[in-house]
Amino acid sequence: MRIGELADRTGVSVRSLRYYEEQALLVPTRTSGGHRDYPEMAVDRVIRIQELFAAGLHSKKIAQILPCMRDVDGGPSEQADEQLVAELTTERDRIDRMIGDLVRSRAVLADVIDTAAGD
Repeated sequence: MRIGELADRTGVSVRSLRYYEEQALLVPTRTSGGHRDYPEMAVDRVIRIQELFAAGLHSKKIAQILPCMRDVDGGPSEQADEQLVAELTTERDRIDRMIGDLVRSRAVLADVIDTAAGD
């Protein structure tokens, strides 16, 4: 598929897809006319990249993680080494703290809303 179709199917801008390519997060083939050509599995990969960015990871860390993640066409091609596992554990713990903070913030908002609604 062409870059525009991938952008439409994932909701990610063409500019972002080009950035992912520059960072080696996404690797298209080229047609004889020089156009980018993405396989079907690129849709899942872009969604996964978006999820990792949303979790607060940077592109260099994502580039390290992607080869260790299961793709739709099978298992991971690499295993994370001890250093990467330690770094990912730290990231997971940070995300857990963020989730806790968000849950507490949501509870405060719910309380204000309930009080204003007279419940």
